[in-house]
Amino acid sequence: MAGHSQFKNIMHRKGRQDAVRSKLFSKLAKEITVAAKMGMPDPAMNPRLRLAVQNAKAQSMPKDNIERAIKKASGGDAENYDEIRYEGYGPGGVAVIVEALTDNRNRTAGAVRAIFTKAGGALGETGSVSFMFDRVGEIVYKPEAGDPETVLEAAIEAGAEDVQSSDDGHTILCAFEDLGDVSSALEESLGEAESVKPLWKPQTSTEVDEEKAQSLMKLIANLEDDDDVQNVYSNFEISDEVMERLTAA
Repeated sequence: MAGHSQFKNIMHRKGRQDAVRSKLFSKLAKEITVAAKMGMPDPAMNPRLRLAVQNAKAQSMPKDNIERAIKKASGGDAENYDEIRYEGYGPGGVAVIVEALTDNRNRTAGAVRAIFTKAGGALGETGSVSFMFDRVGEIVYKPEAGDPETVLEAAIEAGAEDVQSSDDGHTILCAFEDLGDVSSALEESLGEAESVKPLWKPQTSTEVDEEKAQSLMKLIANLEDDDDVQNVYSNFEISDEVMERLTAA
């Protein structure tokens, strides 16, 4: 997921995170409501809801907002959302996966298609690019969770498949179906994670030049600005040299 991680890094440095905090909270609330509606309204009895609440807390979402989103699921005013995955190609032939929660399939499909087209990309059929990705679970810990060796030992013991440690923290990957068990085991040994979520991890990356990188970042930003879009994944990669120019711009 190198490309999207780099994109997030650039956007964070540009201060974009603060500007979209309310939109982020709205999307987190939607996921909480959907998770609560699909199962029990108790996070302890509903793994998907537990992950949604955990991620909301990691993004500093107020407790009142979280409780309101859970209560909304049991109320008569809660919308019925469909989970949809869109797949396509962005500039430079880069693969893009878009996950959405929508109460109007036609509206969302039209909006996503328009964003791809405007960026010089093309929306494809379901399965057109997902075969180039692996569905995995990702658990992220802050640096203070422990030194790389401690985290690696805990991850192995919990049944994880891979660990990447850096000055920014620790990223632990596991099989998608093991995410709940692995995150629970890690919580016992390392404490509460910064984030726990399923994602699409590219099997290989496509390196892009500065022009394509700018187009791709605009494509992803426009997709993420759509209220129905929950997550966007891509397999592009930016060289360190291009990265420096983009962050300096």
